[in-house]
Amino acid sequence: MKRSTLLLAAALLAAPACGGIPEPALAQVHGALSNGRVVPVDSRLGGGYLQFDKSSATLMGQLRLSFYPNLDFGFLGGLSRIDVDNNTRTSVRLGGDFRGQVATQGASFPVDVLLGGALGVETADELTILSVGPQVTASRTLDLSGRWIGYGGAALLLSRIELSSRSDTDISFPVRLGLEYDPNPYLRLLAEVQLAVSDEIKDDFAATLGVLFPF
Repeated sequence: MKRSTLLLAAALLAAPACGGIPEPALAQVHGALSNGRVVPVDSRLGGGYLQFDKSSATLMGQLRLSFYPNLDFGFLGGLSRIDVDNNTRTSVRLGGDFRGQVATQGASFPVDVLLGGALGVETADELTILSVGPQVTASRTLDLSGRWIGYGGAALLLSRIELSSRSDTDISFPVRLGLEYDPNPYLRLLAEVQLAVSDEIKDDFAATLGVLFPF
């Protein structure tokens, strides 16, 4: 049973996109980009990210803030160099999301868990991609000092792409895995990978390096 499940997963990940519009890149909506803990009330979290996949390289910034207990909001923007339809274009990426803390790591539960939703758009000359959907993130502190945090998550995204005079719609299931290192209260380092399962619009794989600044 386990072997057949692994073979099925490998086949899904290896299968190329069929038909439709040639694949541009779009990844959060654009990733989890932080662990499974909301920003504390009246606090903020700034972040800078370098994200790349087989057809694009993107520099992004994010601001997260919270006005209510166990709920935070994020706003993201960046520029990308993207290869699509045999052309290299400069695109603008924008996104927003909200997250609610539904579980906290402790004696009675092993991980932190967030539920929320995200909306993202990427636009360039004759190219627009709009993605929206729910997402979940879970994380766990890996050491006694609390400096290493592993996290994972997933989203269910509905994406609409318009390229020149063509348009298409895609439903995807991006899976995210990340590791965060917090050397001090004012600096957090992050590495994340995103694997898009059953996706005909976005690249199958994206990697992100990030620096986070709580303030």
